[in-house]
Amino acid sequence: MKISQKNSLILLAFSSVLILLIVYIMGITIFEPKSYNFLVKIATQNAKASDDILLVVIDDKSLHQLGRWPWKRTRYSEIFEYITKYTQAKQIGYDAIIVAPDTDNPTADKQFYKDIKEIDSLSAGVGFTNNNFKNIDEKYYEKLLFKKNSIYIEDKRSKKNKIPSGYKSFSTFQKEYLNNIKNLGAVNTSMDNDGYIRKIEQVINYKGRLYPSLGLLMYSKHTGIKHFVLTDKYLLAKNNDYSLRIPVTNESGIAYSNIYFYKTDDNLYSHQKISASDVIKSLEAIKKGEKPILNSELFKDKIVFVGANANAQALLDVKRTPVSDTFSGVDIQATNLDNIINNEFYRNTSQLYNILNVVLVFIIAFVLVCTLPIPIAILSCACLMFMYLIFAFFMFSNKIAINLILPEIFILFAIGCAYLYRYLLEGRKKEKIQSAMGKYLSKDVMKSVVDNIDSVKLGGKRANVTVLFADIRGFTSISEKISAEEVTRILNEYFTAIVPIIEKNNGILNKFMGDAVLAVFGEPIKSNNHALDAIICADCMLKKVRQLQEKWLEEGKPKIEIGVGISTGEAFVGNIGSEERLEYTVIGDTVNTASRIENYNKVYRTKFLISQETFEQVQKHVDVIKIREVTIRGKAKKINIYEVLRLINV
Repeated sequence: MKISQKNSLILLAFSSVLILLIVYIMGITIFEPKSYNFLVKIATQNAKASDDILLVVIDDKSLHQLGRWPWKRTRYSEIFEYITKYTQAKQIGYDAIIVAPDTDNPTADKQFYKDIKEIDSLSAGVGFTNNNFKNIDEKYYEKLLFKKNSIYIEDKRSKKNKIPSGYKSFSTFQKEYLNNIKNLGAVNTSMDNDGYIRKIEQVINYKGRLYPSLGLLMYSKHTGIKHFVLTDKYLLAKNNDYSLRIPVTNESGIAYSNIYFYKTDDNLYSHQKISASDVIKSLEAIKKGEKPILNSELFKDKIVFVGANANAQALLDVKRTPVSDTFSGVDIQATNLDNIINNEFYRNTSQLYNILNVVLVFIIAFVLVCTLPIPIAILSCACLMFMYLIFAFFMFSNKIAINLILPEIFILFAIGCAYLYRYLLEGRKKEKIQSAMGKYLSKDVMKSVVDNIDSVKLGGKRANVTVLFADIRGFTSISEKISAEEVTRILNEYFTAIVPIIEKNNGILNKFMGDAVLAVFGEPIKSNNHALDAIICADCMLKKVRQLQEKWLEEGKPKIEIGVGISTGEAFVGNIGSEERLEYTVIGDTVNTASRIENYNKVYRTKFLISQETFEQVQKHVDVIKIREVTIRGKAKKINIYEVLRLINV
């Protein structure tokens, strides 16, 4: 079944929308996370982490020098003692969650719990989970957790974002540890579907109360700001000028913020890292009166994060991030605080912006291809893709995360859609041109020209054809009696009636010659018996004229009769004219003979005469009367002509 051009365009539009929707969904879930990683990696080439934050890490060096894991927890006390007593560090962030007792060294545990009680500058991590509490006093733990949250977060979000998170519990610390630690902040990181960490849980709505991240808690202690405001789009520090504006995305009771990563030199750390063994050995040296390994000035006015990351059980803490697949977990917490202090976060564009963005570039590319010549259109679309790439780099450099791959894909898709649209549109124009030209030329001739468009030229061939010539009797006298407009209407009605008859019988209308018609059978439409086709056509024409006569008589119009002459023989069939203007026609003695035979209708008062050659081709299908031998002007020999009375066996 042939699909119309209009339906083809509708189908193209529907298919394009469906494919674009699929591509958009795939792009958001598959392509864009990878492009986000790529752009972040590029943007971090010149992004240096703050020198005011240090990492003290229990690393492979520490285990090698101080013994295999597990250590006594008093080792942590030693780290904290050195930092608090022998340096001028401002704060300590403790990226560790202690939930199980050291059954081999209970005394060390008690000493550790006693030590941390004295450290006001120490903030530790707490992890929220989806599991239920087991065998603990849930209300007591939640009361202590709230007590360790020393800041107030005012919730000004819309109602839909105020729902509690799905977390059912938090870290089941040792009770004595929970009692003695002064400050607790969330260390939850949010992993995307592809396993990468790109955002952090800045504020968590746990059972109707808002709890800060470890970084936000330490920022509060760093600045003295205790009051924050959480809106649908931002987390604000409520001071004189709201200078802190952390862009957040609220989802399922959690306010996320995108992490702005810094350059890493070793794929592990972006902040300066010190081995825990150097800290402990420096403490031991000081107590012995010896020169310590570390210069205490290194810690002056710094914020120190303490954590672990070594190739040992429970110590390996690496995460997949845009800047590294082996990024240290403790450095993520340090990076979050660094972001908050310097107000550096990636801000996501809205879903509406992303949709409008891809729609805009799609429309621009589509219009370019539809309106410009092909080479210029391709060059313009290439420039558009390059310009968008530069635009994406510019936006990321200004900490605005926009889609990169999807708009580029949509530009390519727009090019394909536009070329398909042009193809369908040009096909539609071609059909309109053919239809219009078909009113001036035979449709079959037009089809032959279109099918052989590259070989249209002057010339043709000799072929055996049958020519039909039909003329209106006494047309001149009829024209003198009625107006030219009325003559035109009668002729148009007559021609409109007989042209389909010619085409139906495998003939082509070669031309109108005033009130006469010249039709050709056998070329370019092949036929087993083109002479018979012409005979049948003439018979139908005469019958049609009789029907028109009755109609015209009722309308008071003059009676019109036609005469038909048919001749069969060789003729030249093809294009004549000039290189600039061609006409498809038939020329030769056979054409002249058909015209002369038709003229004998006036002499013998007949309507339908055929030549000897035609009669020989159709004698089994017609009843005829032989008129006589007649002289045809231009022919040396006389020929027999026959009047067709009726058709038989057709």
